[in-house]
Amino acid sequence: MTRDTVTPSGGGSAGPDPSRFKLSHHGTTIFTVMSRLAAEKGAVNLGQGFPDFEPPPQLLESVARQLGARHNQYAPMAGVPSLLEQIAMRLEARYGVTVDPETQVTVTAGATEAIFCAIQAVVHAGDEVILLDPCFDCYAPAVELAGGRAVRVPLALPGFGIDFALLSGAVTSRTRLVVVNTPHNPSGALVTGGDWSRLATLLEGTGAYVLSDEVYDHLVYDGRRHATVLGVPGLRERAFAVFSFGKVCNATGWKIGYCVAPAALTEAVRNIHQYVTFSVSAPVQWGLADFLATRPPFLDDIAAFYQGRRDRFAALVADSRFTLVPSAGTYFQLLDYSRISDRPDVEFCSDLIDRHGVVAIPLSPFCESPPAARLLRFCFAKSDETLQAAAERLRRA
Repeated sequence: MTRDTVTPSGGGSAGPDPSRFKLSHHGTTIFTVMSRLAAEKGAVNLGQGFPDFEPPPQLLESVARQLGARHNQYAPMAGVPSLLEQIAMRLEARYGVTVDPETQVTVTAGATEAIFCAIQAVVHAGDEVILLDPCFDCYAPAVELAGGRAVRVPLALPGFGIDFALLSGAVTSRTRLVVVNTPHNPSGALVTGGDWSRLATLLEGTGAYVLSDEVYDHLVYDGRRHATVLGVPGLRERAFAVFSFGKVCNATGWKIGYCVAPAALTEAVRNIHQYVTFSVSAPVQWGLADFLATRPPFLDDIAAFYQGRRDRFAALVADSRFTLVPSAGTYFQLLDYSRISDRPDVEFCSDLIDRHGVVAIPLSPFCESPPAARLLRFCFAKSDETLQAAAERLRRA
């Protein structure tokens, strides 16, 4: 038998073998597990990365108008043209990057779909894909589904920078793709322009592509600026850059992302995208296009807003036994619990829920091997009331 079937046996029937289902060994994501525990235990949820805050009223009004404007059928496969144009204009204004909206931008059902489609587009059986650990948990399964092999390269502690000596040793003739995430989830660390230049030099003369997950590009703090792969000569022609409206507009449930790449790579992404979702919510796309056309200050001000959330959370836990790890971006904060316990992070997270009623995310699910440091990820994109309630409990840990 080559397929999972119900096979008659002794007058009865045997069910399918779950071990033969794809990705069955990965189980349920840590985010789903922890959010379920938060609901069951009535715990304060600083685990899954979604904000307590609503999208800007102007955006909500714009989408509401489009719901009544007969945009109720399929959007064009690549995206609503006016939204593609606004994306291109925003990249030019923000990063000085010029892209052709018709041939280099694709709207996707969240950044996760863009990442999946880019990996499926270029990775073949036996190819190697370098992942920098800790990394978001959707990368490796997409590589596996493409028939590739994930090669894990740990980021350097304590700052979660790229260890170029390790990375150089991992690049081989079989390397098809290098996946980079900046600002970095879960640490909040940033890839700098210098890092991108070193990566360009390292990959020179190879056939490897780069997938840059930049979904938190607007959430960079302390006067620093996001460095996009699209601005790096030597990388841009081989790079997929992925962004998210959901993350930067407080609308994670809308699942609206986009992928920017050279025309040939964009065509490859669209070849996959058309058979995964084909197109994305038409009224939301039209609403986003109208919103962006007004040049709203919201997207320029959101970094200062979330920096305030970060600093508020840091102040609230300053007198706890947790040790703060600097976060330069995203809406996540790592806390080191080594002064409290030497237990593995998943066990400590479970204990934190049971004994103190706070949900965090352990780092080990982001890594192939358990991380050397004892760190938990907390989401600070929450109201004062939520942060205060969590901090009061954390100070008792």
